[in-house]
Amino acid sequence: MTSAANPAPQPVPLWQPDSDRIAAARITRFQAWAAERYGAPAEGGYPALHRWSVAELDTFWQAVADWFDIRFSSPYAAVLADRTMPGAQWFPGATLNYAEHALRTAEDPARAGDPALLHVDETHSPVEISWSALRAQVGSLAAQLRALGVRPGDRVSGYLPNVPQAVTALLASAAVGAVWTSCAPDFGARSVLDRFQQVEPVVLFTVDGYRYGGKEHDRTDVVAELRRELPTLRAVVHIPLLGTPAPEGTLEWSALTSDEVEPVFEQVPFDHPLWVLYSSGTTGLPKAIVQSQGGILLEHFKQLGLHCDLGPEDRFFWYTSTGWMMWNFLVSGLLTGTTVVLYDGSPGYPDTGAQWGVAERTGATLFGTSAAYVMACRKAEVHPGRDFDLSRVKGVATTGSPLPPDGFRWLHDEVREDLWIASVSGGTDVCSCFAGAVPTLPVHIGELQAPCLGTDLQAWDAQGRPVIGEVGELVVTNPMPSMPIRFWNDPDGSRYRDSYFDMFPGVWRHGDWITITDHGSVIIHGRSDSTLNRQGVRMGSADIYEVVERLPEVRESLVIGLEEPDGGYWMPLFVHLAEGAVLDEALRTKIKQAIREQLSPRHVPDEIIEAPGVPHTLTGKRIEVPVKRLLQGTALDKAVNPGSVDNLDLLRFYEDIARKRG
Repeated sequence: MTSAANPAPQPVPLWQPDSDRIAAARITRFQAWAAERYGAPAEGGYPALHRWSVAELDTFWQAVADWFDIRFSSPYAAVLADRTMPGAQWFPGATLNYAEHALRTAEDPARAGDPALLHVDETHSPVEISWSALRAQVGSLAAQLRALGVRPGDRVSGYLPNVPQAVTALLASAAVGAVWTSCAPDFGARSVLDRFQQVEPVVLFTVDGYRYGGKEHDRTDVVAELRRELPTLRAVVHIPLLGTPAPEGTLEWSALTSDEVEPVFEQVPFDHPLWVLYSSGTTGLPKAIVQSQGGILLEHFKQLGLHCDLGPEDRFFWYTSTGWMMWNFLVSGLLTGTTVVLYDGSPGYPDTGAQWGVAERTGATLFGTSAAYVMACRKAEVHPGRDFDLSRVKGVATTGSPLPPDGFRWLHDEVREDLWIASVSGGTDVCSCFAGAVPTLPVHIGELQAPCLGTDLQAWDAQGRPVIGEVGELVVTNPMPSMPIRFWNDPDGSRYRDSYFDMFPGVWRHGDWITITDHGSVIIHGRSDSTLNRQGVRMGSADIYEVVERLPEVRESLVIGLEEPDGGYWMPLFVHLAEGAVLDEALRTKIKQAIREQLSPRHVPDEIIEAPGVPHTLTGKRIEVPVKRLLQGTALDKAVNPGSVDNLDLLRFYEDIARKRG
């Protein structure tokens, strides 16, 4: 036990910012300004600022709106009129427009010619789209959408890769007050229809195909099916990425974006819907998550301008597709006057190091990727710091799954020792982060730096008590502006309430296991709904993957914990082996020994089974819960929504295992 006079020793950080970096960080300047204007603590650094931001929630968000000069075209009556969750009422009375803020830099004559977007694909060097050109395209397209009868609240959809046209279409939709929604063109027709049919779009932007992994992928048949199955469409806009002529009855992209028209930004209420995002939908129809223009505007200004420390001199790259919330987050880089890098292609083509090549070619200052990509680079022995000029990269951010400790070490050793590593965690549900990047705090191996400002993040035990230094449920006890205003097609709000507020009424429960450490950082252990529970000890699957996938013989793994009818517990580990590896007794022993020594004997699986692969959602997350359901005997069509899985055939393997056990 430690006393106040003899505190517990703090772990040694992997990295910490020097005094110059702390002084220059935008979050430092914001704190000093908010101390003067709004009573924020001037001393105590980030921890004090965070405590104030959740204790004085209304004042904090008012300060954010003021600091980023949010243009309210009509004033708000209060910052937070009702803080009940769900149903919190933010900035009632206020009107504004998200797209107006995203294009504000174009109004500055000194910056209008600078690049707003840098577009790269597998075949060409970066192409610049200036702020003035982007604004002109949005102005033209917004006018054409209005001419097509698109009105505030109508849905506009995109079946598009990560290309500048997708950004233009999103911003033009927002300018009109329409509701944007998108899917990536690697989604099959059924997956897209499961999403778009729910929201009934009136316009569809499509491509004829896309390039990925050195190949061209034709999507004309899928587009034809979407047109047949979406009866609400009034117009289809053809973007000829592969150079094919516009199909009959469609409009040409170039014809809609070439008029010289000043953009008109519809002034909409703060809680007017901006876009619809979708949950992975592995066990049913994807949830259609609606977020508001004002809520996203404020949350993303805070996240990108303070936490990511982005400004006009930055270039922001995140490897993503239009089917993942990180694309929407990336586009919001425009809010801070930052050049946004759009990469359309395979993350590992022509070789595993491809993303580092994109960062080099575009001069990226903040490089965002997935934890899985970092670990793939480590396994493939990529040397980014040696083989690429990454001198402009000041930070690498990762998400999608927890970044294992080995990933932190690899980035530190192989990119640069003086590298800010930001493992971040949030969700599609809020299109933001609960915890992650803070440019003024140290980085500890395997830990997210801190909960984000204005986010009352806690770890709760089963009784709803906050715990420190112990595994608990990730909860948020006060509203965030970007929490969904509703789900589409959920008239009584029951699906929304069941998703987040079922376990702890009035408190957002996200479905992740986390530990908040005694020095204020956050450790993510994986999904709580697929948590392993051995002899009453809860364990995260991410911990096991980190140890097992460190072994060169294992490409990927999947661990499942099954409560059995007789009170027993079966915990199999499925391993997808590297080429040439054999699951013999020696490898089984090696895997068990690694888990026993690096985790605990309780983590050792009951059985190790070779699998032909690990199934993922379309956004690349391992599918644990549906596999668990299959192993419990649930029929495949009931256990998983087939349109949400990257390889349905893989699931038949797990179904077969269940049959043999049953």
